[in-house]
Amino acid sequence: MSKAADPSRAVHPALKLVLELGPLIVFFFANSRGDLFVATGAFMAATVVSLTASWVLMRRLPVMPLVSGVVVMVFGGLTLALQDELFIKLKPTIVNLLFAGALFVGVAFDRPLLAIVFDQAFELTHRGWMKLSIRWAWFFVVLAALNEAVWRTQTTDFWVAFKVWGIMPITMAFAMAQAPLLQRYSAGDAAAE
Repeated sequence: MSKAADPSRAVHPALKLVLELGPLIVFFFANSRGDLFVATGAFMAATVVSLTASWVLMRRLPVMPLVSGVVVMVFGGLTLALQDELFIKLKPTIVNLLFAGALFVGVAFDRPLLAIVFDQAFELTHRGWMKLSIRWAWFFVVLAALNEAVWRTQTTDFWVAFKVWGIMPITMAFAMAQAPLLQRYSAGDAAAE
């Protein structure tokens, strides 16, 4: 299939952002209106809706939301079945460590997995993908540690708010900080040279 006919390109970036952030926003507001168990059920439902909408619109499921969605279902289900907040609080730690581990394994085998995830967004040299993969892997480790520190030392409401309103700005700032690397290792610039 040619890139022009790729249905994933037809979805506006703002809509993709809504599909990825929507379940978190639902989680936050459901927690503010009920409790963590109500929020967990709403989060699970919103995740299914988001993944379904992604499939309908793009005819594929983005890797990161898919992995996160599977972990939401497992740990959200455990949270509700056992009525224990621990499982949903561990979910971000586990997802971030899974992403970090996958990226580190990819780097160890000289196969930068971010190139697969972001291939439509950026064209980088192999060295650029490797460097970007290492940076994101360490960033995911930091996010896992942050989640552990916050849920273990703060109230549940603070943790929920931090998960929604703290992690996203931190992630966006980190992503923007990668702009010099993206520019330096752009495959188009390398080809021009």
